[in-house]
Order: sequence, then C-alpha cells, then structure tokens
Amino acid sequence: MPSFRQDGLTEKERFEALLNRQPVDRIPFYMWEFSFAALTVGYPKATTFTDPAKSFKAFRGTHEMYDGWHYIYFTPGAIGVREFGGEAKLPTGEYAQAVSPSKSIVQSEEDVWNLKLPDVKTAGMIPLVMEFAKLQEAHGFPITFSSGSILKVVQNLTGAETMCRWMMKKPKVIHRLCRLVADFHIAIAQYWVDTFDHPEQIIPLTAAPTESNQMISPKHFREFSLPYQKEVYERMLAMGVRHINTHICGDQNLNLSYWAEMPLGNPGIISVGHEVDLETASKFFPDHILVGNVEPAVIQTGTPEQVYELCKVCIEKGKKHPGGFALAPGCELPPVAPPYNVWTMRKAINDFGWYE
Repeated sequence: MPSFRQDGLTEKERFEALLNRQPVDRIPFYMWEFSFAALTVGYPKATTFTDPAKSFKAFRGTHEMYDGWHYIYFTPGAIGVREFGGEAKLPTGEYAQAVSPSKSIVQSEEDVWNLKLPDVKTAGMIPLVMEFAKLQEAHGFPITFSSGSILKVVQNLTGAETMCRWMMKKPKVIHRLCRLVADFHIAIAQYWVDTFDHPEQIIPLTAAPTESNQMISPKHFREFSLPYQKEVYERMLAMGVRHINTHICGDQNLNLSYWAEMPLGNPGIISVGHEVDLETASKFFPDHILVGNVEPAVIQTGTPEQVYELCKVCIEKGKKHPGGFALAPGCELPPVAPPYNVWTMRKAINDFGWYE
C-alpha cells in the first residue's frame, strides 16, 4: 500500500502562498472536475449545473478524496443562453458532459440589434451562481463566478457557423455582440463586487474554447476577442479583484502573444490545453500561476501508467515555471474518467511534485 509524503501546508495555505508569491512545499492538484465530482458522490451529472448546494457538497467530497486544490466553482453552463432569454439542454446521455444551447437566440441580423443587456441580478441561472458564491464565502473558499469568454458567449447566442460567417461578411454585427457580451461580463463582476465585502477574495473564471485556432484565426482573435476581453479584465481589476483565472482552451499557440497582453492580476492563474506545451506557456506568462495540462482523453481512456507518465512530464516542466504551478487536466476532467487514473495524478504529484 503506497503512502504519501506528509504535507507541510494545507491546500488552503498552499493556494494562498501561491497567490502571494510565496514558496510552497509541493505543487497542488487542480482537478477541474465538474460532472466528475457529481458522479463521485452519487449525483447525476446534471446536478453539477442545477443545484448549488449539492454541487458544493460534491466538490468538497471529491477534493477530500483526491486532495484537490483550494478552488471550487459553479457554472450553469452555456453561459449567456438562458440569461439572454434562450434555452439550454442539460447533459443526460452517457457521453454528454456539458450544458449546450438548445436553439440559437440570434436567428437574424435584426435579432442582434434588438438584443438587450439583461438584469444580471435575476437573469437566467445567475441567481444559482450567486447562491454558490455565498456558500464559498461561508466556508472560506475564494468566491467565483463563471465569466466566460467574449466569443464563447457570442457563439452561444448565434451558433458557431453564423458567428464565423458574420466575422468575415458582417463584422459590425459581431462587434455589436462583442460589445454587449463585454458589458454583460462587466455587469456580473460589478454585482459580485457590490455583494461581497472583500473583492480581493473574488477570483473570476474564464474559459475560452471558441478562441482556439481550431475555430478562428489569430486575425479574428485580435479583432474580436482581444480588445473586449482586455477591457473586461481591466474593469474587473479596477473594481478590486486581484486575481483572474483564465483557461486558454484548445490549440491557441498562435494567440498566446495576444493573451499575454491581457491583465490577469497579481498574479493571475492561467491554464492551457494539452495542445500548448507548458514550457512555451511559461515563456509567455512567467509572472502568473501556470496550470496544466494532462490530456483529458488519456485520463479517460489511457492506462494508469500512461496517465502517470504524462503527469511526470507536466510536473517536471511546470516545476521550473517561476510563477508557480498546479497540475491539472488540459481541460475539464472527463465525468467517467476511471477513479484510479485520477488518483494516479495525485500519486504523480507525491512522487515528483515536491520542491526540495
């Protein structure tokens, strides 16, 4: 029976040390485990996105099992869809993992100009996110909200095909949507800052899959994402938020220089997909906490030995990063990943993740 080395810090102490640029004993395990957490404690996957109290319990239980990093979060999924008046489908099938739009809200150019900014205090699923945030505050966790990325929300509103076509043929229409989405994110941030007494305890989470180079060109990233996403981050930091957590999803090697222009806090938390080498990411974000980036497909379908080897490679690269490092999947942990494969990630941290 293997035994783990005795920790010198608690997960909370380790997390706070990294945020304060202080040394830590070992790298933490950032699990990134939405539906996996629900299944771990016996809830349906959909519970992750519909029940803040059960979701909170699932995260706490899963972190207790695997010694997860002191950062948990709630997202209703398909951000922007229900908030702007649309409908979304919950993950119920065997292979479904996330919430998806049922129908594009924007069906025509006219719909874009008629779209209005919702009241973020009551719109869609935001009240559930706020309920979870109050649980975080009550139990001493960082307070989060899912900010989403500019283009992910635009895609949720229009559908991917329409968004990409309008980028080329009707850029003014996409700029109108980007402006509206940026204002939406800023309004949510202001609501959170107004609600909680200590804005420095708020750590927004942005996931940016639509911005990947598999989806759009660097040219379109520079035009449609960069200025609006940068403004959102600047406004959040001006409100008193100190750290922004951003997941650069997918292959974004051609976008890294643009992401490096964005203010992420002091420090920010930046995670990358397995398509981006950690040593490359380290060069672009030396002053921020780097997170990543074991390929999720291998965690789900690979052998424990394969998972262990990938973790070893990530740890050896990540430990050299000057801003601090946390081991994580390269995107969300697959809901039906074998628990032993996930435990193997924690074992790799024990075997290779200590700072001597």
